[in-house]
Amino acid sequence: MERALARRTLLAGAAAAGAGTVFAGAGNAVAGGWAGPVSQAAVTAEAARLERALIELRRDIHRHPEAPGREQRTAAVVARKLRAAGLTVTTGVGGHGVIGVLRGTRPGRTVAYRADMDAVPPTDIVGTGPAPAHVCGHDLHTAVGVGVARVLARLRRQLSGTVVFLFQPAEETLSGARALIDAGVLERMGIEEIHALHCGPFPVGRFAVTPGYGMPGQDKAEVTLSGPDALEAARRLAEDIGALATVALPQSPADLERIIADAGTPNGPLARFVAVRATAQEATVGVSYRCWPPERYVEVREDIRRASARYAGAATRFPAEPFPAMVCPEHDADQLARHLRRTAGRDTVTVLRAAFPPFSGEDFALYLDRIPGTYTFLGVRAPGATITTSYPHYPDFSPDERAIGVGVRAMAGWIAERAQERRGLAGGFGARGD
Repeated sequence: MERALARRTLLAGAAAAGAGTVFAGAGNAVAGGWAGPVSQAAVTAEAARLERALIELRRDIHRHPEAPGREQRTAAVVARKLRAAGLTVTTGVGGHGVIGVLRGTRPGRTVAYRADMDAVPPTDIVGTGPAPAHVCGHDLHTAVGVGVARVLARLRRQLSGTVVFLFQPAEETLSGARALIDAGVLERMGIEEIHALHCGPFPVGRFAVTPGYGMPGQDKAEVTLSGPDALEAARRLAEDIGALATVALPQSPADLERIIADAGTPNGPLARFVAVRATAQEATVGVSYRCWPPERYVEVREDIRRASARYAGAATRFPAEPFPAMVCPEHDADQLARHLRRTAGRDTVTVLRAAFPPFSGEDFALYLDRIPGTYTFLGVRAPGATITTSYPHYPDFSPDERAIGVGVRAMAGWIAERAQERRGLAGGFGARGD
């Protein structure tokens, strides 16, 4: 691993102004200016020039939502933007994945940034919908990723190391990360750590980190009953399995507000939970559940088997191993929180003390199983807006677009700092140091 030539640059402080976060710094270094390491001031200046174009990019992608695995148009748009910025681009990776590589002019580390591109399938929209729609914020994620790439490309003369941008397909089906990993992207590019943002129901201008937590995985079961009373037995069994839940899925905006508050409460109701959905369809009970901590899957599976065994002729099947939880390494999240407080303002960071509700899965887990990194929630809730307008998968999801500039400034500064660090992050299975 190449060593950076200089230690971390002290980034100037910043303050929050209005609804958005204002990143500022001493000096006026911009692309083509002084040749020191990338400064937050330079990042802020470049991001400001791009903000309107990135909002237009997000709106274009939003108007053309593509279901998981069908992101052909979105991928083409992203590839065109990255090539225009001077990145080396590979398309068609793991389906419609796009890989952009930006090499700085100074020795350093290889750091990745991931953005997901797919829209939410109709069946995964709360209350269902007529067609795929960008109600999870992946259009905004993509715009932020392109923005970070363009900012750092403009600052290439000051950039250390290599930044690899992974524009990932099929996150909603939890298959896109696996496809990129199986394509050998992490090993072939020598990626040492990886980072990502995701829209969250926090005020625009704020971030939420989850040290030691993240998002639960998921597990599924199917129980088939037989006999003359199989239909009634299936209904009763669905109720029995549903009773295993320790928390209820949210049914109203008030429920969402409450569980967000619970997620920030140390040792609160979401620090350890089981959330279950059991549905009887004729003589079969379909079960989908999430739990925390992740090792509880063994316990919950046994509970499902016991509940089913009380019904004569019940056959219980678990179609696959549980999809793994995404656990954000504590040290790594803490490092990012310090960086954000230093560069964006002390009041810009919220720390979650539980897995992010409503218990969604996230295939970024597969990257963090292999290399260290961070996964942070980007506040997209407009002042005075109902929480469902910023809560993923709700049909009225409508993020405040000012969050795009906030995300670009935060992540471009963080990625530049990580690429020049002498030592990598501490967490994850692939953590490496000098």
